Amino acid sequence: MKKTVAPKTTAKKSAGKTLNTVEKRIVEQRYLILKSLDDGKAEDILDFDLRARSSLADYIVIASGRSTRHVSSLAENISKSLKQAGHKILHREGEGSNDWVIVDTGDIVVHIFRPEVRSYYRIEEIWQK
Repeated sequence: MKKTVAPKTTAKKSAGKTLNTVEKRIVEQRYLILKSLDDGKAEDILDFDLRARSSLADYIVIASGRSTRHVSSLAENISKSLKQAGHKILHREGEGSNDWVIVDTGDIVVHIFRPEVRSYYRIEEIWQK
């Protein structure tokens, strides 16, 4: 799988339009999430733009951690990074087992799996179509 590079935050315009407050928030959240995953050595990072396909979220990010400890650490680092920048985490799910942890900001849903669990559920196949 191809690893996604974090988007640049310097972009002030999208398709010739000035970004509104919500779009700016989403761009910043997405940057912080992808940077946290990359900095934390997450594997197989995928970033899906769902704006035209689903009302569930604007983006879904899927990544793998090498162990339960790594999955937990990646989720914690994302949460810390977002909170330090003034963003809210609406929900975190899966802590305890740390096989599959979800971090939900409302605009972006992040799924972090151990590789075996990710292979079993294959949720990226839903969004690749």
